[in-house]
Amino acid sequence: MNQSDLKRNAYMLRGSLAKKGYMRWWHSFSGMHSQTGKTRTFFIEFFIINPSLCGDMPILGRHPYYRKRGMRPAYVMVKAGAFPDADGSGGKQLHAFYPLSALRATKNPLVMQVEECFYSEDRLTGSVEVTDEEAEHRCLMSDAGYMEWDVEVNKAVSCHTGFLGSTLAQILNTADSYWHGEGIRSFFRGTVTLDGEVYLVSADTSYGYADKHWGHSFNRPWMQLACGRLTSRRTGNVLRHSVLAVNGCCPRFLCFPLKHRFLIQLSYTGEDFEFGLRKQFLFSKCNWETKENGKRYVWHIIARNRTAVIKISGSCTKAQMLPLRYESPDGSVPRSPLLAGGAGVGTVEIYRRVPGGRELLDTLDMSDGLCVYRP
Repeated sequence: MNQSDLKRNAYMLRGSLAKKGYMRWWHSFSGMHSQTGKTRTFFIEFFIINPSLCGDMPILGRHPYYRKRGMRPAYVMVKAGAFPDADGSGGKQLHAFYPLSALRATKNPLVMQVEECFYSEDRLTGSVEVTDEEAEHRCLMSDAGYMEWDVEVNKAVSCHTGFLGSTLAQILNTADSYWHGEGIRSFFRGTVTLDGEVYLVSADTSYGYADKHWGHSFNRPWMQLACGRLTSRRTGNVLRHSVLAVNGCCPRFLCFPLKHRFLIQLSYTGEDFEFGLRKQFLFSKCNWETKENGKRYVWHIIARNRTAVIKISGSCTKAQMLPLRYESPDGSVPRSPLLAGGAGVGTVEIYRRVPGGRELLDTLDMSDGLCVYRP
Protein backbone atom coordinates (compact mmCIF):
# COMPACT_ATOMS: atom_id res chain seq x y z
CA MET A 1 0.00 0.00 0.00
CA ASN A 2 1.27 3.46 -0.87
CA GLN A 3 1.62 4.67 2.71
CA SER A 4 4.64 6.42 4.19
CA ASP A 5 5.78 5.22 7.62
CA LEU A 6 8.87 7.04 8.89
CA LYS A 7 8.69 5.16 12.19
CA ARG A 8 9.17 1.86 10.36
CA ASN A 9 12.05 3.38 8.40
CA ALA A 10 13.84 4.34 11.63
CA TYR A 11 16.60 2.60 13.58
CA MET A 12 15.24 -0.48 15.39
CA LEU A 13 18.07 -2.92 16.12
CA ARG A 14 17.13 -3.70 19.69
CA GLY A 15 16.68 -6.81 21.81
CA SER A 16 17.96 -9.97 20.11
CA LEU A 17 18.54 -8.04 16.86
CA ALA A 18 21.13 -5.90 18.62
CA LYS A 19 23.30 -8.97 19.26
CA LYS A 20 22.52 -10.87 16.09
CA GLY A 21 20.89 -8.70 13.46
CA TYR A 22 21.40 -6.29 10.63
CA MET A 23 19.75 -3.24 9.12
CA ARG A 24 20.38 -1.71 5.71
CA TRP A 25 19.04 1.47 4.11
CA TRP A 26 19.50 1.20 0.33
CA HIS A 27 19.36 3.94 -2.32
CA SER A 28 19.99 3.62 -6.05
CA PHE A 29 19.56 6.15 -8.86
CA SER A 30 20.91 7.15 -12.27
CA GLY A 31 23.17 10.05 -13.17
CA MET A 32 24.57 11.49 -16.41
CA HIS A 33 28.24 12.28 -17.04
CA SER A 34 28.70 16.06 -17.07
CA GLN A 35 30.70 15.99 -20.34
CA THR A 36 30.00 12.80 -22.27
CA GLY A 37 26.34 12.33 -21.33
CA LYS A 38 26.98 8.68 -20.45
CA THR A 39 24.50 7.32 -17.89
CA ARG A 40 25.51 5.29 -14.84
CA THR A 41 23.46 3.83 -11.98
CA PHE A 42 24.84 4.51 -8.50
CA PHE A 43 24.03 3.09 -5.09
CA ILE A 44 24.52 4.33 -1.53
CA GLU A 45 23.80 2.22 1.52
CA PHE A 46 24.01 2.57 5.28
CA PHE A 47 24.51 -0.87 6.88
CA ILE A 48 24.57 -1.69 10.61
CA ILE A 49 25.32 -5.15 12.01
CA ASN A 50 25.29 -6.52 15.58
CA PRO A 51 25.52 -3.07 17.21
CA SER A 52 25.59 -4.21 20.85
CA LEU A 53 28.78 -6.19 20.15
CA CYS A 54 30.61 -3.14 18.83
CA GLY A 55 33.04 -1.19 21.00
CA ASP A 56 35.32 1.67 20.06
CA MET A 57 36.59 -0.16 16.97
CA PRO A 58 34.66 -1.83 14.15
CA ILE A 59 34.86 -5.63 14.35
CA LEU A 60 35.52 -6.97 10.86
CA GLY A 61 34.44 -10.58 10.91
CA ARG A 62 36.81 -11.62 8.11
CA HIS A 63 39.87 -10.12 9.76
CA PRO A 64 42.22 -12.91 10.97
CA TYR A 65 42.42 -11.41 14.48
CA TYR A 66 38.67 -11.51 15.01
CA ARG A 67 38.13 -14.82 13.18
CA LYS A 68 40.68 -16.53 15.42
CA ARG A 69 38.76 -15.36 18.49
CA GLY A 70 35.35 -16.31 17.08
CA MET A 71 34.06 -12.74 17.21
CA ARG A 72 31.04 -11.85 15.12
CA PRO A 73 31.10 -8.72 12.92
CA ALA A 74 29.90 -5.48 14.49
CA TYR A 75 30.11 -2.11 12.78
CA VAL A 76 28.49 0.65 10.80
CA MET A 77 29.34 0.37 7.10
CA VAL A 78 28.77 2.91 4.36
CA LYS A 79 28.66 1.21 0.96
CA ALA A 80 28.81 3.30 -2.20
CA GLY A 81 29.48 2.51 -5.81
CA ALA A 82 28.18 2.04 -9.33
CA PHE A 83 26.77 -0.88 -11.26
CA PRO A 84 28.59 -2.08 -14.41
CA ASP A 85 27.80 -0.16 -17.59
CA ALA A 86 26.32 -1.52 -20.82
CA ASP A 87 29.69 -3.09 -21.69
CA GLY A 88 29.84 -4.87 -18.33
CA SER A 89 32.73 -2.73 -17.09
CA GLY A 90 33.24 -0.03 -14.47
CA GLY A 91 31.24 -1.63 -11.67
CA LYS A 92 32.61 -1.19 -8.17
CA GLN A 93 31.67 -1.07 -4.51
CA LEU A 94 33.51 0.94 -1.88
CA HIS A 95 33.28 0.29 1.86
CA ALA A 96 33.99 2.49 4.86
CA PHE A 97 33.72 0.96 8.36
CA TYR A 98 33.02 2.75 11.64
CA PRO A 99 32.31 1.77 15.26
CA LEU A 100 28.80 2.31 16.55
CA SER A 101 30.18 5.05 18.82
CA ALA A 102 30.85 7.15 15.70
CA LEU A 103 27.18 7.09 14.69
CA ARG A 104 24.88 9.96 15.60
CA ALA A 105 21.21 9.23 14.96
CA THR A 106 17.74 10.48 15.77
CA LYS A 107 14.70 8.25 16.03
CA ASN A 108 11.78 9.53 13.97
CA PRO A 109 12.25 10.92 11.40
CA LEU A 110 15.58 9.17 11.07
CA VAL A 111 18.73 11.27 10.68
CA MET A 112 22.13 9.55 10.75
CA GLN A 113 25.65 10.90 10.54
CA VAL A 114 28.92 9.02 10.75
CA GLU A 115 31.86 11.34 10.18
CA GLU A 116 31.32 13.00 6.77
CA CYS A 117 28.50 10.65 5.67
CA PHE A 118 25.01 12.01 6.31
CA TYR A 119 21.56 10.46 5.86
CA SER A 120 18.11 11.96 6.20
CA GLU A 121 14.79 11.23 4.54
CA ASP A 122 15.38 14.01 2.02
CA ARG A 123 19.18 14.31 1.64
CA LEU A 124 22.32 12.17 1.31
CA THR A 125 25.85 13.56 1.46
CA GLY A 126 29.25 11.98 2.02
CA SER A 127 32.24 10.27 0.50
CA VAL A 128 34.13 6.98 0.62
CA GLU A 129 37.73 6.47 -0.43
CA VAL A 130 39.57 3.14 -0.57
CA THR A 131 43.20 3.01 -1.66
CA ASP A 132 44.72 0.23 -3.76
CA GLU A 133 46.62 -0.99 -0.73
CA GLU A 134 43.49 -1.07 1.46
CA ALA A 135 41.51 -2.91 -1.22
CA GLU A 136 43.99 -5.78 -1.05
CA HIS A 137 42.75 -6.63 2.45
CA ARG A 138 39.98 -9.21 2.04
CA CYS A 139 38.37 -8.25 5.32
CA LEU A 140 37.27 -4.92 3.81
CA MET A 141 35.41 -6.67 0.95
CA SER A 142 36.00 -3.52 -1.09
CA ASP A 143 37.28 -2.35 -4.44
CA ALA A 144 39.62 0.63 -4.74
CA GLY A 145 38.34 4.06 -5.69
CA TYR A 146 36.69 7.28 -4.56
CA MET A 147 33.07 8.35 -4.60
CA GLU A 148 31.51 11.55 -3.31
CA TRP A 149 27.83 12.44 -3.38
CA ASP A 150 25.46 15.28 -2.53
CA VAL A 151 21.88 14.50 -3.53
CA GLU A 152 18.41 15.58 -2.50
CA VAL A 153 15.72 12.89 -2.28
CA ASN A 154 11.98 13.11 -2.78
CA LYS A 155 10.35 9.81 -1.81
CA ALA A 156 7.12 10.00 -3.79
CA VAL A 157 5.69 6.46 -3.54
CA SER A 158 5.97 4.09 -0.56
CA CYS A 159 5.24 0.41 -0.01
CA HIS A 160 3.89 -0.46 3.44
CA THR A 161 3.89 -4.17 4.27
CA GLY A 162 1.46 -3.93 7.18
CA PHE A 163 1.66 -6.74 9.73
CA LEU A 164 4.57 -8.38 7.90
CA GLY A 165 6.99 -5.73 9.16
CA SER A 166 5.31 -4.94 12.47
CA THR A 167 6.77 -5.18 15.96
CA LEU A 168 4.50 -8.14 16.72
CA ALA A 169 5.72 -9.98 13.63
CA GLN A 170 9.31 -9.49 14.80
CA ILE A 171 8.48 -10.69 18.32
CA LEU A 172 6.89 -13.81 16.80
CA ASN A 173 9.97 -14.22 14.58
CA THR A 174 7.81 -14.68 11.47
CA ALA A 175 10.65 -14.12 8.98
CA ASP A 176 14.43 -14.02 8.65
CA SER A 177 14.31 -10.56 7.12
CA TYR A 178 11.77 -7.73 6.98
CA TRP A 179 11.21 -5.07 4.35
CA HIS A 180 9.85 -1.54 4.15
CA GLY A 181 9.84 0.45 0.90
CA GLU A 182 9.69 4.07 2.02
CA GLY A 183 10.79 5.34 -1.40
CA ILE A 184 10.12 2.71 -4.06
CA ARG A 185 9.60 5.65 -6.44
CA SER A 186 12.08 8.36 -5.52
CA PHE A 187 13.35 11.44 -7.31
CA PHE A 188 17.04 12.23 -6.75
CA ARG A 189 18.77 15.48 -7.66
CA GLY A 190 22.37 16.56 -7.18
CA THR A 191 25.88 15.42 -8.10
CA VAL A 192 28.06 12.32 -7.80
CA THR A 193 31.82 12.21 -8.35
CA LEU A 194 33.24 8.77 -9.11
CA ASP A 195 37.02 8.50 -9.46
CA GLY A 196 37.26 12.13 -10.53
CA GLU A 197 34.39 11.96 -13.04
CA VAL A 198 31.41 14.21 -12.28
CA TYR A 199 27.86 13.00 -12.88
CA LEU A 200 24.73 15.15 -12.74
CA VAL A 201 21.62 13.66 -11.19
CA SER A 202 18.31 15.01 -12.44
CA ALA A 203 14.98 14.26 -10.76
CA ASP A 204 13.23 13.35 -14.02
CA THR A 205 15.89 10.88 -15.16
CA SER A 206 17.16 9.50 -11.83
CA TYR A 207 14.56 6.69 -11.65
CA GLY A 208 15.43 6.36 -7.98
CA TYR A 209 14.64 3.69 -5.44
CA ALA A 210 15.02 3.57 -1.63
CA ASP A 211 14.10 0.85 0.85
CA LYS A 212 15.13 -0.83 4.08
CA HIS A 213 15.76 -4.45 5.12
CA TRP A 214 16.41 -5.70 8.63
CA GLY A 215 16.38 -8.99 10.51
CA HIS A 216 18.43 -11.87 11.92
CA SER A 217 19.75 -13.11 8.57
CA PHE A 218 19.48 -12.50 4.84
CA ASN A 219 16.67 -13.97 2.77
CA ARG A 220 17.51 -17.02 0.73
CA PRO A 221 16.52 -17.05 -2.01
CA TRP A 222 16.78 -13.27 -2.27
CA MET A 223 14.79 -11.78 -5.11
CA GLN A 224 13.99 -8.12 -5.73
CA LEU A 225 12.76 -6.34 -8.82
CA ALA A 226 11.89 -2.65 -8.89
CA CYS A 227 11.29 -0.25 -11.74
CA GLY A 228 10.29 3.42 -11.79
CA ARG A 229 10.69 3.78 -15.55
CA LEU A 230 7.47 2.33 -16.89
CA THR A 231 6.11 3.12 -20.34
CA SER A 232 2.45 2.49 -21.16
CA ARG A 233 1.76 0.72 -24.44
CA ARG A 234 -1.80 2.00 -24.25
CA THR A 235 -0.78 5.67 -24.30
CA GLY A 236 2.88 5.54 -25.31
CA ASN A 237 3.79 7.74 -22.33
CA VAL A 238 6.37 7.26 -19.59
CA LEU A 239 4.38 7.12 -16.34
CA ARG A 240 5.99 9.61 -13.98
CA HIS A 241 4.51 8.44 -10.67
CA SER A 242 3.98 4.76 -11.47
CA VAL A 243 6.29 2.07 -10.12
CA LEU A 244 6.65 -1.67 -9.65
CA ALA A 245 8.29 -3.13 -6.52
CA VAL A 246 8.75 -6.87 -5.92
CA ASN A 247 10.41 -8.28 -2.81
CA GLY A 248 10.81 -11.90 -1.79
CA CYS A 249 9.76 -13.06 1.66
CA CYS A 250 10.67 -16.25 3.56
CA PRO A 251 7.94 -16.50 6.24
CA ARG A 252 7.87 -18.89 9.18
CA PHE A 253 5.23 -20.24 11.55
CA LEU A 254 6.44 -21.36 14.97
CA CYS A 255 10.00 -21.59 13.59
CA PHE A 256 8.88 -23.81 10.70
CA PRO A 257 9.69 -22.36 7.25
CA LEU A 258 6.76 -21.77 4.92
CA LYS A 259 6.63 -21.46 1.15
CA HIS A 260 8.59 -18.55 -0.30
CA ARG A 261 6.28 -15.63 -1.09
CA PHE A 262 6.42 -12.34 -2.94
CA LEU A 263 5.34 -8.95 -1.67
CA ILE A 264 4.33 -6.90 -4.72
CA GLN A 265 3.08 -3.38 -5.21
CA LEU A 266 2.27 -1.88 -8.59
CA SER A 267 1.30 1.78 -8.44
CA TYR A 268 -0.28 2.57 -11.79
CA THR A 269 -1.57 6.08 -12.59
CA GLY A 270 -2.83 6.64 -9.06
CA GLU A 271 -4.17 3.13 -8.42
CA ASP A 272 -2.36 0.59 -6.24
CA PHE A 273 -2.38 -3.12 -7.06
CA GLU A 274 -1.20 -5.17 -4.07
CA PHE A 275 -0.26 -8.82 -3.88
CA GLY A 276 0.80 -10.46 -0.61
CA LEU A 277 0.66 -7.14 1.27
CA ARG A 278 -1.48 -6.25 4.26
CA LYS A 279 -5.05 -7.61 3.87
CA GLN A 280 -4.11 -9.24 0.58
CA PHE A 281 -1.60 -11.59 2.25
CA LEU A 282 -4.10 -14.43 2.61
CA PHE A 283 -5.92 -13.74 -0.65
CA SER A 284 -3.01 -13.50 -3.08
CA LYS A 285 -1.38 -16.25 -5.05
CA CYS A 286 1.93 -16.02 -6.83
CA ASN A 287 3.85 -18.33 -9.12
CA TRP A 288 7.40 -17.59 -10.21
CA GLU A 289 10.38 -19.11 -11.92
CA THR A 290 13.95 -18.12 -12.66
CA LYS A 291 15.66 -18.99 -15.91
CA GLU A 292 19.32 -18.62 -16.67
CA ASN A 293 21.11 -18.66 -19.98
CA GLY A 294 24.62 -17.78 -20.97
CA LYS A 295 24.07 -14.02 -20.78
CA ARG A 296 20.98 -13.28 -18.68
CA TYR A 297 18.91 -14.03 -15.63
CA VAL A 298 15.21 -14.08 -16.49
CA TRP A 299 12.32 -13.95 -14.01
CA HIS A 300 8.66 -14.74 -14.68
CA ILE A 301 6.06 -13.89 -12.03
CA ILE A 302 2.28 -14.27 -12.12
CA ALA A 303 0.41 -12.76 -9.15
CA ARG A 304 -3.33 -12.88 -8.47
CA ASN A 305 -5.66 -11.36 -5.92
CA ARG A 306 -9.42 -10.96 -5.73
CA THR A 307 -9.61 -8.11 -8.24
CA ALA A 308 -6.55 -8.24 -10.49
CA VAL A 309 -3.84 -10.32 -12.12
CA ILE A 310 -0.38 -9.14 -13.18
CA LYS A 311 2.21 -10.94 -15.28
CA ILE A 312 5.80 -9.80 -14.87
CA SER A 313 8.66 -10.78 -17.15
CA GLY A 314 11.98 -9.22 -16.25
CA SER A 315 15.62 -9.85 -17.01
CA CYS A 316 19.10 -8.44 -16.55
CA THR A 317 22.36 -9.33 -18.24
CA LYS A 318 24.90 -11.06 -16.04
CA ALA A 319 27.59 -8.66 -17.21
CA GLN A 320 25.65 -5.73 -15.74
CA MET A 321 25.15 -7.33 -12.32
CA LEU A 322 27.60 -6.71 -9.50
CA PRO A 323 28.23 -9.26 -6.70
CA LEU A 324 27.55 -7.24 -3.54
CA ARG A 325 29.70 -8.30 -0.58
CA TYR A 326 28.34 -8.64 2.95
CA GLU A 327 28.91 -10.50 6.18
CA SER A 328 25.95 -12.19 7.85
CA PRO A 329 25.15 -11.43 11.51
CA ASP A 330 26.41 -14.90 12.49
CA GLY A 331 29.79 -14.07 10.96
CA SER A 332 29.51 -16.22 7.85
CA VAL A 333 29.95 -15.00 4.30
CA PRO A 334 27.24 -16.31 1.95
CA ARG A 335 28.68 -18.72 -0.60
CA SER A 336 26.33 -17.54 -3.32
CA PRO A 337 26.90 -13.83 -4.02
CA LEU A 338 24.08 -11.32 -3.89
CA LEU A 339 23.95 -10.09 -7.48
CA ALA A 340 22.55 -6.63 -8.21
CA GLY A 341 22.19 -4.49 -11.30
CA GLY A 342 20.41 -1.38 -12.46
CA ALA A 343 19.69 -2.32 -16.08
CA GLY A 344 16.63 -4.54 -15.73
CA VAL A 345 14.17 -4.69 -18.63
CA GLY A 346 10.87 -6.46 -19.21
CA THR A 347 7.11 -6.10 -19.29
CA VAL A 348 4.20 -5.93 -16.86
CA GLU A 349 0.73 -7.00 -18.03
CA ILE A 350 -2.12 -5.71 -15.86
CA TYR A 351 -5.48 -7.49 -15.95
CA ARG A 352 -8.69 -6.52 -14.20
CA ARG A 353 -10.89 -9.39 -13.04
CA VAL A 354 -14.39 -9.17 -14.54
CA PRO A 355 -17.36 -11.56 -14.45
CA GLY A 356 -16.46 -14.55 -16.56
CA GLY A 357 -12.76 -13.79 -16.92
CA ARG A 358 -10.39 -10.84 -17.06
CA GLU A 359 -9.60 -7.90 -19.30
CA LEU A 360 -6.24 -6.36 -20.16
CA LEU A 361 -5.89 -2.93 -18.60
CA ASP A 362 -2.42 -2.08 -19.95
CA THR A 363 0.99 -3.47 -20.77
CA LEU A 364 3.98 -1.62 -19.34
CA ASP A 365 7.53 -1.75 -20.66
CA MET A 366 10.21 -1.71 -17.97
CA SER A 367 13.69 -0.26 -18.37
CA ASP A 368 16.50 0.75 -16.01
CA GLY A 369 15.04 -1.54 -13.36
CA LEU A 370 16.78 -2.61 -10.16
CA CYS A 371 17.40 -6.39 -10.08
CA VAL A 372 18.72 -8.16 -6.96
CA TYR A 373 19.06 -11.91 -6.94
CA ARG A 374 20.67 -14.73 -5.02
CA PRO A 375 19.49 -18.33 -5.50
